Amino acid sequence: MDKVAVFPGSFDPFTVGHESIVKRALALFDRVIIAVGENAEKKNLFSITMRMKMISKVFEGEGRVEVTRYSGLTVEFCRKHGARYILRGLRTAADFEYERAMGHMNWKMAPEIDTVFLLTSTEHTPVNSTIVRDIIKNGGDASMFVPSSIIISDYLGK
Repeated sequence: MDKVAVFPGSFDPFTVGHESIVKRALALFDRVIIAVGENAEKKNLFSITMRMKMISKVFEGEGRVEVTRYSGLTVEFCRKHGARYILRGLRTAADFEYERAMGHMNWKMAPEIDTVFLLTSTEHTPVNSTIVRDIIKNGGDASMFVPSSIIISDYLGK
């Protein structure tokens, strides 16, 4: 049985920190499903289709990474896709507290699914999508915070 992990998030946009977590996870799991969340309540900078295209470009040629959209409960998505692990990245102590609570709730709903935390590499600790989004909205150069295969200007105004 393959070890499958789901890496859920809005990824608006996908950052170098996200990329690092997925690449490191490939040493631990047979497959990683990057589940791009649909949330009508959230005001995203990039459409879900654009976010999926960006992420797919980053992992082009890596057959063990799948990019798909999802909505609803993450544990139900995991069950549907045969995943026994939820992958999460941790940057700070505040991230840990939030993710720990989510992990416990998911475990209560689906004890067969474990949450696995990977610490963000030191150089990526300050990088988060909210700040990167703000840089982009204000016309700044966010290229150092997103994977090199993502050219943000290709996705703006579409």
